[in-house]
Amino acid sequence: MGGAAIFSLPLLLAVAAAWGGPEVRSLRGSWRLGNGNGSLRLPAEVPGCAHTALSRRGLVQDPYYRFNDVMYRWISLDNWTYSRTFKTPFDVRKWQRINLVFEGVDTVAHILINNVTLGTTDNMFNRYSFDITSVIKEVNFVEVRFLSAISYAAEQSRCHTAYSIPPACPPPVQKGECHANFIRKEQCSFGWDWGPSFPTQGIWKDVRIEAYNYYHLIYFSLTPFFVKSTQQWSLEIESIFDVVSSKPIAGLVTVNIPKLQTQQTYNVKLQPGEGSIVLLVNINKSSTVEAWWPNGHGKQTGYNVTTTFIMEAGYQIEKFSKAYFRTVELVQEPIPGSPGLSFYFRINGRPIFIKGSNWIPADSFQDRVTYDKLWLLLKSAADANMNALRVWGGGVYEQDDFYDICDELGIMIWQDFMFACALYPTDQNYLESVRAEVTHQVRRLKSHPSIILWSGNNENEAAIASDWFSIPHADREIYIKDYVLLYVKNIREIVLAEDKSRPFVASSPTNGVESVKEGWLSQNPYDTHYGDTHFYDYSSDCWNWKVYPKTRFASEYGFQSWPSFSTLEKVSSTEDWSYTSNFSLHRQHHENGNDQMLQQIGYHFKLPQTTDPIKKFKDTIYLTQVMQAQCTKTETEFYRFSQSEIINGEGHTMGALYWQLNDIWQAPSWASLEYGGKWKLLHYFAQHFFAPLLPVAYEDKGVLYMYGVSDLHTDHELTLKVTVHSWSSLEPVCTLAKDGVSVRAQSAVPIYKESINDLLERCRNCTRKSCVVTFYLVGEGGLRSPTNHHFLSSLKDAVGLEKAQLSAAVSQQDDVYVFDLQTTAVAPFVTLDVGSIKGRFSDNGFLMIEKKKVVVFYPWEPTSAEELEKSLTLTSLMDVA
Repeated sequence: MGGAAIFSLPLLLAVAAAWGGPEVRSLRGSWRLGNGNGSLRLPAEVPGCAHTALSRRGLVQDPYYRFNDVMYRWISLDNWTYSRTFKTPFDVRKWQRINLVFEGVDTVAHILINNVTLGTTDNMFNRYSFDITSVIKEVNFVEVRFLSAISYAAEQSRCHTAYSIPPACPPPVQKGECHANFIRKEQCSFGWDWGPSFPTQGIWKDVRIEAYNYYHLIYFSLTPFFVKSTQQWSLEIESIFDVVSSKPIAGLVTVNIPKLQTQQTYNVKLQPGEGSIVLLVNINKSSTVEAWWPNGHGKQTGYNVTTTFIMEAGYQIEKFSKAYFRTVELVQEPIPGSPGLSFYFRINGRPIFIKGSNWIPADSFQDRVTYDKLWLLLKSAADANMNALRVWGGGVYEQDDFYDICDELGIMIWQDFMFACALYPTDQNYLESVRAEVTHQVRRLKSHPSIILWSGNNENEAAIASDWFSIPHADREIYIKDYVLLYVKNIREIVLAEDKSRPFVASSPTNGVESVKEGWLSQNPYDTHYGDTHFYDYSSDCWNWKVYPKTRFASEYGFQSWPSFSTLEKVSSTEDWSYTSNFSLHRQHHENGNDQMLQQIGYHFKLPQTTDPIKKFKDTIYLTQVMQAQCTKTETEFYRFSQSEIINGEGHTMGALYWQLNDIWQAPSWASLEYGGKWKLLHYFAQHFFAPLLPVAYEDKGVLYMYGVSDLHTDHELTLKVTVHSWSSLEPVCTLAKDGVSVRAQSAVPIYKESINDLLERCRNCTRKSCVVTFYLVGEGGLRSPTNHHFLSSLKDAVGLEKAQLSAAVSQQDDVYVFDLQTTAVAPFVTLDVGSIKGRFSDNGFLMIEKKKVVVFYPWEPTSAEELEKSLTLTSLMDVA
């Protein structure tokens, strides 16, 4: 493409020019973009993709608007080319090696410089480095010629003639593309049951020129180890270089950790080629090392480390980094009174109950995922008392910022490799690409204390074991062999060689070491006696705790809801605002999802009957969020109260990660955070059901049981306060205070038991339908649990509930806003909504049983009391008509 502008390059980094250090120049910024036949030419930002470039220039609408995911298929079917001209900012003759480095190319492309083909790319998750020493000039023209990911995947599938690799295509309801498993690309970009199909093309990470002599540092990692026999911490520092010198280079490396009074110097030698240096630094025993702890269990202390390389030839490198000290063990041991094995994580020697959710890509277009967007989502997870997220295997290995924020907030990461819900090819080229991908990602990420587990794939063991793809029995062995070859003989081998500091499981769900014993494919990966489980049931009544598996570890479970009207409004028009509109059907990518939500709501709530279509739509959205929050609360509380007991051989549940934390677009899904970060009612409920101290109630055969659940590190003597309210009065019917309630550290213990009949007799004038139970734990020094509730009947059968008049006065206090709420009657699921004003409340979706309540609003952008008051909608259950 002619007429490309010439840009002078910004200086990304100048390392020790006096020592003749490497020259590194970023090529991010303005490029040109053109389509296959040259009919479209436009400026495009790198990092970026064709969709966002077209959208920024106003050549297409917001890709998320209405039906644009289908209307804009043509973008992904075309073949786009990125190009730019750049001046070489240094004297070429000075350097032994000059590389053009791509941190991420999405996905299939030919790379050319000055019309010379450098090579090809076919893996979005790889780093590509091309030697341009002999072809670089004073002024250069670089091109990245993409091939449609859809066409490439189809072609790869066509060429795989020996046997089919299912699934060929996603279900029609997902409106997706076929053969995602034949391309090393974000799998959900071909469509998923919660997201659109936007198989992007673009340079999605940094691209730069690196010029150097002798050697260049490519990977640098710090891994902590605790040696039990000597009770001493050590740090493994690994540096991987590209060594262009023809003979070995000797030198000295000094490691300095001032806060830990640790300084050591080593004699080292770099070998030509990929030279690596591994140093073991023993931390000074007289220093107290503060460990890195998960959120809610301690501080996230990190130590500044300076590593200085002084080699006989070349230049000095000074590397500044942070070291974190923490150990992780995945414990799979026999449990007295139970068949099978435990499955829990020990961090720094302490068993930790894993509380959190599953993470999916925050946008279909990765260049729109900024640091601020990540911070908001991850901070919201931490604010809801989560200590862990699973980075799910159908998305991307997240950007460095994501893991840095998790390190800072104490959010542990279960890291899947990017394989999901499919079988995969294992031809030589594919395996080589995967090996490079896994090596790169483990080297890139292993310094992060937040990552506690590598997991080979999402649900692929289950797919074979449960025969999702109807494979003829005679062919099963082929697929089992492929499975073991990919996840065990390749991925696992590399992980074990590259990172000895964390556990690895081949799949999720899996039976852990039992799966290994059965040849890596267990007969039933959902077995509650081993490993982790994924569990979904949309037809049973979700208030019935007996339907949930008393599993060792619940790594996926959940229910759908619709996002707020204010979120949907941005991508829809008036005719779309009904639950049965074409838009509402189009956005639902899960078979029968909209009906399943109504069915689940119908078990306990009255469905809206109003003839006002917009009110009916808004009421239905509200009820889906109430239902989702209440269902997920019931299931999560079941997992939490099962952590210390074995019943009929099942229990010792040590993890609850609901599906899913965040949304990729504005649509119905299992998420608790909407696209844009707004908290659904589920996220407010999560803040309570994941609280460090929580009383939980359930009924069995007419008896009410309560458990005290604690993540605290010490035992506590507490008071349990139980109050029974009638739906028709703000005055409590009766209260009970039980003193001397012992709640053990990090466990769940029974604290209260009473038959419902006795309870109702004690609290006269109460029936199951006319009353509700609330309860909380309180201790010394301000220790208090959230107030929990237990419904004695479905709310559609509640007697005495009347429509409450709700009002709020808003005032500003420093940088937050205070909402003084009042009600005229008991109001279930009181919800404050301020439309599209960004921020969150201190509480929401609550049962209002007192006349007054104070709720705080934390803004994420400047606003005012007037604006909040004007935007405020107050809704409670009886407002649904």
